[in-house]
Amino acid sequence: MLETKRSYQSMVTAPHHLASQAGLDVLRDGGNAIEAMVAAASTIAVVYPHMNGLGGDGFWLIGHPGEKVIAIQACGRSAAIASRDWYAEGGLDAIPSRGPLSALTVPGTVEGWRLALEVGREQHVGNLPLSRLLHDAIFHARNGVAVTRTLNDNTTSKLSELTDVPGFSDVYLQDAAPLPVGARLRQERVADTLEHLASSGLEDFYRGDVARSIAKEAQAVGSPIRLSDLEAHKAETVAPLSTLVAGHTVYNMPPPTQGLASLLLLATYAKIAADDAQDFDFVHRLVESTKAAFRVRDRYVTDPAHMKRQAECFLKQAQIAELVKSISLDRAALWPHPSKPSDTVWLAATDKNGLCVSFIQSI
Repeated sequence: MLETKRSYQSMVTAPHHLASQAGLDVLRDGGNAIEAMVAAASTIAVVYPHMNGLGGDGFWLIGHPGEKVIAIQACGRSAAIASRDWYAEGGLDAIPSRGPLSALTVPGTVEGWRLALEVGREQHVGNLPLSRLLHDAIFHARNGVAVTRTLNDNTTSKLSELTDVPGFSDVYLQDAAPLPVGARLRQERVADTLEHLASSGLEDFYRGDVARSIAKEAQAVGSPIRLSDLEAHKAETVAPLSTLVAGHTVYNMPPPTQGLASLLLLATYAKIAADDAQDFDFVHRLVESTKAAFRVRDRYVTDPAHMKRQAECFLKQAQIAELVKSISLDRAALWPHPSKPSDTVWLAATDKNGLCVSFIQSI
């Protein structure tokens, strides 16, 4: 049975209860939804490390009644030297899927936290110190959290790929085996990093001691990332994508994210919605809408600087109608490609003043 939770006050949702609690406690302390999200985002990076982390990217949608929706894109670019020739000089004709040579993009999410807080403090009430926002994340990294079934499963499945990664065994293994479910996972170096950021500011991650440490270690193990790449990184506010779905305007992030596919999925399904959300027609039509949206994504979405068509073009009602025509209500189409495991989390927060945040953080 589908059920929607409702509240007249504040709400926070996250894939792990400790992240939700961190955000909710900030709201109770007088923080706004953006500050709550920074608390939740830093905590989820600690307690759910198999799906996201400080090395990932971040994407924000911030809305408030009567105001334009703000989108923040905090995804890092590839290292300046990470060219085809650079890899070829190392004897490679493809980028490895694991290891230092695969770590070629700047971690963007922490800069997104900084910009979101800047936006929040310019436009909304909220002035909790950064040390308060990172408190729960630091506590859980230092004191440890219980290993979840999903973390144990992921560590087990990727053990052969990660065993040789510097520092991995010290944190995630016990007697050469993955930490068992319920064991205490401590991340002392993550706690040290967060404590330093709490006192020095989030910019230190890109232009301070933390940045220099990241660059030195990355270069030592063979990653193409250099200090200059970190120093050049800046999150930016961008125009969100939007479309009309069942009489409501729905927003999502522009490329290089999958926001376009998400909006196309919703808009397409709304045109052929089943009467009962529990029956076969609901599942079939939703799955086929997903396939149709993915076909557009796979064919057109790439680096926004190199897209042949603007994402907004696909969200016009005429284009959505054409996509609907491609869907059979009684026959399943082939999947565009085999599905792959995902490494991302979604969180949301809203405060008593109506400020809302939708947030994605990647691994």
